Amino acid sequence: MIIEKFFPTLVYGKDIQLNNNQLAQDIVNWSNQDKGVSKTNVKGWHSTTDMGNKPEYQQLVTELLRMQKEIYDHEHLDRHARLGNMWANINPPGGMNRAHQHAKSLWSGVYCIKTPKNCGQLKIDDPRSVACMTRPRQKDTKKPDRLWRETHYEPIAGRCIMFPSWLMHAVDPNESNDIRISVSFNFMQQCLIGALKANKQPCKTHLFLEDN
Repeated sequence: MIIEKFFPTLVYGKDIQLNNNQLAQDIVNWSNQDKGVSKTNVKGWHSTTDMGNKPEYQQLVTELLRMQKEIYDHEHLDRHARLGNMWANINPPGGMNRAHQHAKSLWSGVYCIKTPKNCGQLKIDDPRSVACMTRPRQKDTKKPDRLWRETHYEPIAGRCIMFPSWLMHAVDPNESNDIRISVSFNFMQQCLIGALKANKQPCKTHLFLEDN
């Protein structure tokens, strides 16, 4: 039997060596001085999206750019993407992020800084919506990955996950007794970043699925 895999969705991960304790303290201090913004966050704090311009986070920016270059080399892509925006997230116990995509972006991702046990997994939905309509019944509980409706990534401090921006994703509720801290970001086309700056418009990169 010949078996082919068509339309694979690649999700990249990389462990990055940074001073996460200092990053966590810097972000907590920031949250104490700024009320943040309301996006996909539920019961959590979402910073403004200019984090990549702040000097205390430039080492992280450098590592994200390095990882993006590795992905582009692997996929034989032109390096026309630039870091468009970047923000911090603090999810206290009960905090979560609703399902969303990142419109106008090419690649999106998250760098995990503080991840107590049961603090909320990264949930990624099957992008093939038609495939969810009819699925064969399984004779056991172990499903092959092609039949998954969703997958979950356990957050690990120091690990960065990067994926295509059109991929629907969310963060499960924080069921721990401590805060979950992460940094999210988008890589965008250079020409789009220039156009947004020229028009002096905010970079609206989220497409939300609101509850009906």
